[in-house]
Amino acid sequence: MSDAGQPTLDTAAVRADFPIFDGPVNGRELVYLDSSGTSQKPRQVLDSMHAFYVEANANVHRGAYYLSDQASRRMEGARTKVARFIGATEAEEVIFTKNATEALNLIAASWGRANLQAGDAVVLTVIEHHANIVPWHMLAAERGIELRFIGIGEDGHLDLSNLDTLLDGAKLVSFTAMSNVLGTLTPVARIAEAAHAAGALVAIDACQYVPHLPTRLADLGVDFMAFSGHKMCGPTGVGVLWARREILEAMPPFLGGGGMIANVTLDGFTTAELPHKFEAGTPPIAEIVGLGAAVDYLDGLGMEAVRRHEVELTSYFLRTIKERHGDDVTVHGPSEPSERGGVFSFEYKDVHPHDLSQVLDEHGVNVRAGHHCAKPLMKELGVGATARASLYIYNNESDVDRLVEALDDASDLFSF
Repeated sequence: MSDAGQPTLDTAAVRADFPIFDGPVNGRELVYLDSSGTSQKPRQVLDSMHAFYVEANANVHRGAYYLSDQASRRMEGARTKVARFIGATEAEEVIFTKNATEALNLIAASWGRANLQAGDAVVLTVIEHHANIVPWHMLAAERGIELRFIGIGEDGHLDLSNLDTLLDGAKLVSFTAMSNVLGTLTPVARIAEAAHAAGALVAIDACQYVPHLPTRLADLGVDFMAFSGHKMCGPTGVGVLWARREILEAMPPFLGGGGMIANVTLDGFTTAELPHKFEAGTPPIAEIVGLGAAVDYLDGLGMEAVRRHEVELTSYFLRTIKERHGDDVTVHGPSEPSERGGVFSFEYKDVHPHDLSQVLDEHGVNVRAGHHCAKPLMKELGVGATARASLYIYNNESDVDRLVEALDDASDLFSF
């Protein structure tokens, strides 16, 4: 417990749950600072997936025998856990996809095609991941819809000064709850309230939000939410789309095939009930089971403690890197730790981010380098790429220190 009586994370105990930290990686003690790309996986998740294959491997909802029943129970149990984790009122509102990108494409392809016509407007932001821009460009090319963009102001926050104008006549607002580049926490509830008042629905990309903050759909007030399993200690290959039941029931299916039908004739078909209507084919069963175990793991830590740890470590990161490197480093995004997540896109002197990443890797420090699937935002920032460090539950102050110290070597190496 902290001095204030609030639960805190024991990062040493957390780290011990993750096998990848058991030994050296590439000859070095690992400092993993790319959890915004994908998080590491605890033994509890790996064990749950192994147990599924050993004890209950069968296809789901299609066999009247013990193994199939056990597989179905484990998968649907995971759905119930995910629904509870985000505060959904019904587990049937949770749709499993292969990732958040598929979930966002599902919104555009199913809801968008059914509800948007030429001239209708969809409002996005300039800080979006490509997964929440490209599907809407594709629909714009197909249907002639209008795309409008909320800009950014100082310190990486959204510029909402013309929000009413942007919302005028809009049918949907789709935006990130937390930027994967800037770490900016967007005012989801405020935007959702304004959008609903203007007659628009609201979708959020919560890939960077759900793993790091307590998530209650009732507080957010949105109509759709997409997130991925692999950024929240779960496996790759599974994502989630949540939407309100009445919206999902009105949407046409996204993919056709087995599992999503109630009946098929030579003249047509009828769809299955939710959630199966949107889960055609064999789902990623073991991965869904693993996601359920990841939810259990994060629940065990307590999401309030996860968030508190991240704010404290974010504060340490921002303070330490500035004290050590001053004006040689530029960190994009909000300067107030409580207004952001623990993801930091930064530039160091005139060292190219890819070169910087390689030097840091030689010190066992893993960061991402590139445009982070956010090229429009890179243009807004006036850069081609950045290095990006992102923190999670297994990181501590010594990881930040290792990064800051490794930057010294990069400075020496590229000073000529």
